[in-house]
Amino acid sequence: MSAAYADARFGPVAAEYDQVLVWITALLLGLGLVMVYSASIATAEAGRYSGNNPAYFLLRHSLFLALALSAATAVFLVPVRVWQKAAPWFFAACVVLLVLVLIPGIGREVNGARRWLNLGVANMQPSELMKLAVVLYAADYTVRKHAVLKNFRRGLLPMLAVMLIVAWLLLREPDFGAFVVVAVTAFGMLFLGGMSGRHFAALLGMLATGFVLLVLSSPYRMQRILGFMDPWSDAYGKGYQLSHALIAFGRGEWLGVGLGASVEKLHYLPEAHTDFLLAVIALFVWIVLRAFFIGRQAALRERHFPALVAQGTGIWIGFQALINMGVNMGLLPTKGLTLPLMSFGGSGLIVNCVAIAVLIRIDWENRQLARGLNA
Repeated sequence: MSAAYADARFGPVAAEYDQVLVWITALLLGLGLVMVYSASIATAEAGRYSGNNPAYFLLRHSLFLALALSAATAVFLVPVRVWQKAAPWFFAACVVLLVLVLIPGIGREVNGARRWLNLGVANMQPSELMKLAVVLYAADYTVRKHAVLKNFRRGLLPMLAVMLIVAWLLLREPDFGAFVVVAVTAFGMLFLGGMSGRHFAALLGMLATGFVLLVLSSPYRMQRILGFMDPWSDAYGKGYQLSHALIAFGRGEWLGVGLGASVEKLHYLPEAHTDFLLAVIALFVWIVLRAFFIGRQAALRERHFPALVAQGTGIWIGFQALINMGVNMGLLPTKGLTLPLMSFGGSGLIVNCVAIAVLIRIDWENRQLARGLNA
């Protein structure tokens, strides 16, 4: 086939895969590696657990990145139809992992939260896997139930029941941030898949009410809300993280103070290499737009499951990045959600790369079909 081959309905398909998406992902991964190292030098150099090695977090993040790229390469080779068949089983396995993480002696507790499974050489965070599982399961469910999706009892209620179980498990950890991302992703996909607008509005109302009740019923969450609204009222207490994040923004202004010249990373900003990391917003906007475009191309070819997976990935990555950026800038209450593809942490990085690999695979299959080839 000629490289200039074009499909009259779907436009030019000059390349075998979306090269710009690959390069933007690589740029975010590279920026994340540099920024994690820059932000972690002082912490690693002063820590006995790191052997006072300033490159401790750089080495760990590099290892996680290598694992993530290996997993992404393997996942790209898997046809999307295999993911559709495996979606319910993968989702069920992730639910089991969420149960295991709550069992004392199996789940690992850090700072009052039980979110990790100890694998010996590293910790795994099941809530990160659940984000991918929800995208796949919601897409499969929407395709299977499309004929009755507007019916509340037969179409929406079963999915709502399943999501309530997942929500309960996540809130038991507690991981409120993951719960919000999972809920928004799942119901956003159901809406895109044809859910009734009236039911969607009711769900939004239920989510808003549930959010208020969860905040009011938890002194810890209430403190975070109050600290977010006025971090300077208790700058050495509940507003400590946010006040120092705002100081970092104030010092750096638009162009920053220069690579390695940050002051806030010198033991002022807690966990500077994890939660408080902000990237170029335009790169994430492009990924989200591209995900929806790939989904639209799949939908035009009546590939409904891949279309919803692509759009669901865009909702997930975009919404989580938006929350992380909002927290950094003091626009949202502080949450422990990482910045996709950039923040330190093995589980999140690997799952994000796998999700992008699935997205690239969907685009690759679209291009193969446009050329008249089997995907």
